[in-house]
Parts: sequence; C-alpha cells; structure tokens
Amino acid sequence: MSLATRRLRLRRGGDLAISALGFGAAPIGNMHRALAEAEALETIEAAWDAGIRYFDTAPLYGHGLSEQRVGAALRGWSRDSFVVSTKVGRVLDPCAPGEQDAGIYVDVPAVRARFDYSYDGVMRAFEGSLFRLGLDRVDILYVHDVDAHTHGSDAAAEQRIRELLDLGGWRALDQLRSSGAVRAIGAGVNACRPCERLLELADPDVFLLAGRYTLLDRSAAAHLLPACEARGVGIVIGGPYNSGVLATGAVAGARYDYAPAPEAVLDRVRALEAVCRDQGVKLADAALQFPISHPAVVSVIPGGQTADEVRRNVAGFRNPLPAGLWPAVDRAAAQPANV
Repeated sequence: MSLATRRLRLRRGGDLAISALGFGAAPIGNMHRALAEAEALETIEAAWDAGIRYFDTAPLYGHGLSEQRVGAALRGWSRDSFVVSTKVGRVLDPCAPGEQDAGIYVDVPAVRARFDYSYDGVMRAFEGSLFRLGLDRVDILYVHDVDAHTHGSDAAAEQRIRELLDLGGWRALDQLRSSGAVRAIGAGVNACRPCERLLELADPDVFLLAGRYTLLDRSAAAHLLPACEARGVGIVIGGPYNSGVLATGAVAGARYDYAPAPEAVLDRVRALEAVCRDQGVKLADAALQFPISHPAVVSVIPGGQTADEVRRNVAGFRNPLPAGLWPAVDRAAAQPANV
C-alpha cells in the first residue's frame, strides 16, 4: 500500500494532506525503557526517510520528552512538508525529582501531569507544547483521554467531556483553530463513546482513535465510522496492533490493550494467524493495513521506538496483500469469541 497522502477535510474550509502511514511518538518518550537522544532522533529520521510525513505526540508521552524529541527532528525540515499533532487536557507542572508519577515511562523530566480541560488549561497546555516542540503552530490539536479507560467509567468520562464544554476547553480549541494556530481539532481517545458524544455536542475535524478499529476490535465500525464518514470527519487509527499482540502473534507475554492478553484474545489471534498463513501474508502486515481500508480513515499511526521497528512498519504497510485476505479475515472475525 502506498504512503501517499490522504485529504482530511477541515470544518473551516479546505483540507489537510496527511500521509496514510504516520508515526506514533509515544514510544520515543522512554516508554518502558530509556532512549538516548541520538537513538530517538535516528528513529524519527528513519520515519522521514521512509516517506512518513505525519507525526503524532503528546505531553503525556515521557512527560514532555516525546514532544522535545519530535520537535528537535522536525525543525530540520521545511515546516510545510510535514503534519504534526499533539494533545491538550493535561498540564505539566514542575515537581521535585522522584515525585513524578510517569506510569509506563521511565527516566522522565521532573514534572507531574495534571488533568485540566478548562479554557485556561487548554491554552496553557498548548503553549507548553509549542515550547517543547519549538514550533509556532501545530496542524492538529486533540483533547486527550476523555474516555473511560483513563477516568475509570463512562460516567467519569462524560463528566470530563462536560468540563471540556462547560469550562471553555472546547472554546479554546475552536479559537486556536480560528486563529490559524492549529488547522484541525478533535479528540485522541481509546474508546468510541467520547467521539460519538463530541460529534453530537461540538464540531470536530478529526479523531485519533486507538485500538477500536483493528483486526481484533471493530467496535468503531458499528456507529462511529459511518457517522464520521457522513459528517466528513476524519479518523486516525492508533494502536493498530492492539498494544502488541497483532504484531507478535499469540506468544507468551503478548499484550492486548496495555495488559497481558487473555486466553480468549489469544485464541482469536491464533485464528487470524492461521488465515494469514493460508493467504501467505504476515499477521502484522494485515493488522497495519486493515484500518486504512475504511473510507473514513485518513491515517494509521503505529508506534516505533527504534529505526528498525519503523522500517518494518513501513515495509509491512507497503507489502501487497492478496484480494482474498479481507473476506477470509471477516469470516474468522465472525466466529464467536469472548473478547
């Protein structure tokens, strides 16, 4: 499949060219292991050299490290030659060394991430991102993690969405879009429901949806993707490997949605692996190319922590797949399983 650009329609008119394969920069924020600056830069440059022109980052990723590293690389290239997205909803506050709670990120700066979906919180988060990126504008600005996975329940996620709307956070996003400081706004989440709610309540251009339109989880296909297609709202798919199991296969230690994969998921993966073997393709290649087949999807953004991982992703995305693969995958997906 070609890395050629897709067109993201913008609510304020015009469109934004975005490469069909992007680069998810969470792993270069020291996810699970510390990276040297040279190693992180080499990874981003490998994406650029392979033709990737869309880079997604966020303050959460390494408590600012990912943004700093992406920015350091992007400043070497013409500003109009790439698309960059980052996120608001968390403000990074200085703290004493050792007091930061970085979760899956290691060796991070001495800052704490604090949720703030208010007008001032969005503006402060955006200013911090511009500083770390070393840019005067970004192309896409997502509000981050207004979902149940992050906040514990659908009710808690709904409360965050109400905060975003009632405390002026969405108004701040809209003002940034109107001013040209950003070109498109939306949400970056791990669930369909927040996107569906924002389609009802606001005027987004694009959603970054992680893990909900993959070979294993097609929950976005029921309502969200058709609604976005009808409204002209683009979808970027993150997490195409569902945290790794669709890249590694059903091996010991495989992870699904940020946790060890349960046996029911591993059974589904084994069935998909069998289909791919019969079709003569790699499971990882099928997983990477599946999301972009939907007309609402403008880009798919796997993460990459090393230059070799990036090159494997690019090769897998470009690898031609047989015409019979998707019908065979559909049949396997239709088999009952408790996932």
